[in-house]
Amino acid sequence: MDTIEIPALNRPVDATVEIPGSKSITNRALLVAALAQGDSILENALFSEDSNYFAKCLEQLGIPITLNPDLAQIQIAGKGGEIPAKQADLFVGLAGTAARFISALVALGNGEYRLDGVPRMRERPMGDLLKVLQSSGVTVNFQGNPDFMPYTIYGGQFSGGHFRLKANQTSQQLSALLMIAPYAQQDTIIEVEGTLVSQSYVKMTCKLMADFGVDVNQIGENQFKIPAGQRYQPRHYTIEPDASNASYFFAAAAVTGGRVRVKYLTKQSCQGDILWLNVLEQMGCQIREGDDYTEVTGPEQLQGIDIDMNDISDLVQTLGAIAPFASSPVTIRNVEHIRYKETDRIHAVVTELRRLGVQVEEFADRLKIEPSPITPAAIETYHDHRMAMAFAVTGLKVPGIVIKDPGCTAKTFPDYFTRFFKMLEQ
Repeated sequence: MDTIEIPALNRPVDATVEIPGSKSITNRALLVAALAQGDSILENALFSEDSNYFAKCLEQLGIPITLNPDLAQIQIAGKGGEIPAKQADLFVGLAGTAARFISALVALGNGEYRLDGVPRMRERPMGDLLKVLQSSGVTVNFQGNPDFMPYTIYGGQFSGGHFRLKANQTSQQLSALLMIAPYAQQDTIIEVEGTLVSQSYVKMTCKLMADFGVDVNQIGENQFKIPAGQRYQPRHYTIEPDASNASYFFAAAAVTGGRVRVKYLTKQSCQGDILWLNVLEQMGCQIREGDDYTEVTGPEQLQGIDIDMNDISDLVQTLGAIAPFASSPVTIRNVEHIRYKETDRIHAVVTELRRLGVQVEEFADRLKIEPSPITPAAIETYHDHRMAMAFAVTGLKVPGIVIKDPGCTAKTFPDYFTRFFKMLEQ
């Protein structure tokens, strides 16, 4: 459908929900399982556009993969660092993780691999990763703008060595290099130049590598050493629920003064976005944690907050969507890099809040949202799943809010609105 109207609640939400597996962990696990020697099984894997593009690329590269959506299970027959296919045309859609991780993976192959994506993917940063691959002996030919898709990678011997990498726009390029580094000819040292954004995702990468048997030595904040000769071990691996996607359900409790329990997700999660719970706590919510769940209870009135969200930047839209209901201004800082995501997320949030009549200021790396009455409107989503999911929460408080292109949530959460409305019926 082209649009979906959100039913406003005249009561607090009171629900227990389950969230599909983490996109970030699923796509990292797909890569390391493909590099392992032997069969791995991923439980509670995410089945979405992003993970499906990734799985299709692995299949085209000659790595056997069996998908079982009904059981949320994926089986991968890893090839021990070899890429069986000598040629492949690989399409990644708008999946940034697939774009960066597959580009790194084919550098290990001995063949010709062409990568491309949708028009917006052709605008997303790839150059810093490709420069490192080129400096290590890999040939890259660009078919359009240098440093952007489409391009062809001629895989060969990824030599490893000492590299300097910029990671001020995305941490995914660093994660991609970390995960292939054990298969280099020599030890790899990656030194991050300047600011490293989204550090929690790099920690997630290192933890997942360790879970599959590979060690990363981190020296200080910005230097990583990966000894060559290590190999990932195949294993049976259960993926956590997606903490980023859980944020919308927790936010529903926050804005309605209600209660939402998310099963199988706790503060011990390896995902940085579990820190959303701390944000809600600062805004007046109560957090309750059990062995296999986390529960948020919202206050009568949310409090404003001034917060650096560099490390949890996928949640900027979630906070932006509930900020008008706070008792004082909400300022979100240090997130310039989200302008290079599925859309320019700072500008998109500002534009849609203004469409709703909210007073908001836009800066290069931040935004400030004032408490404001909401005028119902149809929300543009810019082909960005997080715009649709976040502003659905706003609609719980104000009748008449419509989400355009709700199907864009298929990128990471295909049945989001089914689960969202089910939450409201409890």
